[in-house]
Amino acid sequence: MKAVTIDEHSSPLDAQQAAQLTTLIQSLNPTQATWISGYLAGLNAQAAVGEVAQPAAAPAASAAASAPLTVLYGSQTGNAEDIAEQLVARAEAQGLTARAIDMLDYKPRDLKKEQNLVICVSTHGEGDPPDNAEELHEFVFGKKAPKLEGLNFSVLAFGDSSYEHFCQTGRDFDAQLEKLGANRIVDRVDLDVDFDDAAEAWIGDVVAKFKAEAGSGEAEHANVTPMPGAAGQADTGGQAPTRKNPYQAELLTNVVLNGRGSDKEVHHIELDTEDSGLVWEPGDSLGIIPANDPQVVKELIAALGARAEDEVTGLDGEVSLSHALTHQYEITTLTRPFIEKYAERAGSEQLNALLAEDRREQLAEYIDGRFIIDLVEDYPVADMTGADFVRLLRKLPPRLYSIASSHAANPDEVHLTVAAVRYQTHGRDRHGVASIQLADRSEDSSVAVYIDHNKNFKLPADDAPIIMVGPGTGIAPFRAFMEEREEREASGRNWVFFGAQHFRTDFYYQTDWLRWREAGLLTRMDVAFSRDQAEKVYVQDKIRAAGAELFNWIESGASLYVCGDANAMAADVHDALLAIIGEHGGLDAEGAAGYLKNLQKEKRYQRDVY
Repeated sequence: MKAVTIDEHSSPLDAQQAAQLTTLIQSLNPTQATWISGYLAGLNAQAAVGEVAQPAAAPAASAAASAPLTVLYGSQTGNAEDIAEQLVARAEAQGLTARAIDMLDYKPRDLKKEQNLVICVSTHGEGDPPDNAEELHEFVFGKKAPKLEGLNFSVLAFGDSSYEHFCQTGRDFDAQLEKLGANRIVDRVDLDVDFDDAAEAWIGDVVAKFKAEAGSGEAEHANVTPMPGAAGQADTGGQAPTRKNPYQAELLTNVVLNGRGSDKEVHHIELDTEDSGLVWEPGDSLGIIPANDPQVVKELIAALGARAEDEVTGLDGEVSLSHALTHQYEITTLTRPFIEKYAERAGSEQLNALLAEDRREQLAEYIDGRFIIDLVEDYPVADMTGADFVRLLRKLPPRLYSIASSHAANPDEVHLTVAAVRYQTHGRDRHGVASIQLADRSEDSSVAVYIDHNKNFKLPADDAPIIMVGPGTGIAPFRAFMEEREEREASGRNWVFFGAQHFRTDFYYQTDWLRWREAGLLTRMDVAFSRDQAEKVYVQDKIRAAGAELFNWIESGASLYVCGDANAMAADVHDALLAIIGEHGGLDAEGAAGYLKNLQKEKRYQRDVY
């Protein structure tokens, strides 16, 4: 982050201290700066209390006061980790002892030793725990789970309400901890994709309740520096852009990567970030604050029988219905929570029947391929105004795209690999909100962007070998990996597995890969073009075929990275890795699973799947 140089003449620091502090601040990302701010504020608060009174012998503290607050986080992309760190910083600023621990690094049997516990966990895929939460999740539901009477706990669940099993992993932990005898000190909060305000409120509740349990329920100390919002960054005064204060990036390049005749439409997008303050590392994502398609907005307003200029209460005051539906609210994705709110307003017996618990399959069939406008047309509400309608909608969430370029190599621009989503269902053309904005509508307007840091998908700090598996647009972060290694002249070996439909039309960034191969930076590349032969071939097949060599790389210290589709590809690649580890490592199924789990704990098996 940017920092003004500290002058020893205008501060209590000597020249060496001022230089060291300036260098440290400039090296920090916003989350790290937040933690240090809270930590120093906590020390300041403790020192202030100590100056008031220092009794010769402190009275015996309660068990809760002496026990630390343990914050366990399970996160696929880093949001849960960010909130966990903010909670720890706030707790320490209030004089509590707190620590944030990755669930993957936590020994499950230590649960019985805890007295104060907080769980921050996301839900992955169809209700599954994220990779680093799997072991703890399995333990608390297993036969070895201990009784947890005397444990105070709270759970913060992250999710996306467009999925049927919304926040399921957090709900699992919450219910099971109670079943094991633990005392829920703050009710579970389920966060949707727009979670900033709710997370901030929950952090305040948790710190207050645990502080009260520790026997000290005073308000925040006057010396404590106010903490930032749950987005992970304070008001930066025009410095690094955030989700709440994004940067308007101009389009520089928009090139279709597919050749003529391809069934795919993938765009290489370059956005101008010069003077933006945006800084990222390979593995991070670019958050896009999208705008809905004006044509979709127009059709929805017509279906409501409303007018574009009708005044409604939006997210930031009174705006036109057209503005609210274009820039502020999600108007495409149809979810059960929205249908429930709409059904209550509609008073439709037919719609209420569709929401019955025993008709979940029928509801899923109805939702599949439909947008919100379909529900409005199928179940019209005669007396519902535009103002009534927007109150049912959730905020338009950002879309995340893996960054396909290295900041070190291209500091003034950020590159994306974007698959344009277009399809037709139920008699209507459909398309993705952000992908089509980038593909079709970004040339005449800027795009609001920010960096979403992914701490769980990072290059090794040293020059260890890496193996990258990225079919389709999953190849994007690995282009950034290679640019980064090229820029810093890293000597580690690099192996890429890439898959697509056809060699002639779908070999994304072929020129880059060939250049790196000729230069010696790319050690090996295995490609799988599934439709170029009678029998389909995928990246997992190439992994199995190269099993002996791949296992040798792993044994010599290589890190594994997988990016792309979570529903099929990631699971198939995982199974292929288990198979080759078992075969070439001489391990049974349990041993191979343990081997791969150890790679995860060592941060040598990382996945960015969606």
